[in-house]
Amino acid sequence: MMRRSSAVCGDGTRLIKHAQLFRSALFSARFGQHLVLLGVPLFAIGGPVVPRSVFAFFVVALLPLGGCMQTTLSPSTNASMTPRDRQLLAHTPYAQAKVPEQYLRHIVDYPRKEQPGTILVDTDARYLYFVLPDGKAIRYGVAVGEEAMAFSGVARVGRLAEWPDWVPTADIQARLGPYPARVPGGAANPLGARGIYLYVGNKDTLYRIHGTNQPEYIGQAISSGCIRMRNEDVIDLYDRVKLNSTVVVLPPGQSAQVQSGRSWRG
Repeated sequence: MMRRSSAVCGDGTRLIKHAQLFRSALFSARFGQHLVLLGVPLFAIGGPVVPRSVFAFFVVALLPLGGCMQTTLSPSTNASMTPRDRQLLAHTPYAQAKVPEQYLRHIVDYPRKEQPGTILVDTDARYLYFVLPDGKAIRYGVAVGEEAMAFSGVARVGRLAEWPDWVPTADIQARLGPYPARVPGGAANPLGARGIYLYVGNKDTLYRIHGTNQPEYIGQAISSGCIRMRNEDVIDLYDRVKLNSTVVVLPPGQSAQVQSGRSWRG
């Protein structure tokens, strides 16, 4: 079922720093080199560079990690960026906004039943989820449409575009214009770095998931119906989503209520 409107994280300080570095070493393939840098050889191979009491400190410092390790880390957008992306995003014609922590990219537990590859938008919470296997999802912060202008329902990805042109609808021209009939793609374009076009059947709903040149609005309900993401995030999502993937947009009052639990920030 679809609803749409007519509008479209010797001194004690040094010791703590060593402990932090020692933790980081666990996640490196060059574990032995980190131990040498720290001056903490294992007693099994001799070389009592550090007192046993200090070595015991490192062991204790590691204990909390036992319940926090995850094999999947947050995704990195950098590898997804094309040379054009880097060029356009290096000198944006808008102010960079500090997005609240909860709206930065995370991998989270996802207890719902949508299939991997599905996009779900929780309009109440201002989150978009890309469903992963094994009960996980990537959660992104978004800006959503005001209730009177928002799309909700089930759609599919009918088109994907990089740095798309923007063609303002007649309604947008009447409410917010005047605009040119077509605005070329680029860093100043309201659609940002990527466009993911929502279709029902073979019909374009005129709603999109897209980037933004107004990142200060992430986490708010302020857009003209569409779903806005940070450009870095929409690039990341774009590289994951496939044509014809299912997109579920929950209407206001039907929050997905997905608990983040322990997560890694992207």
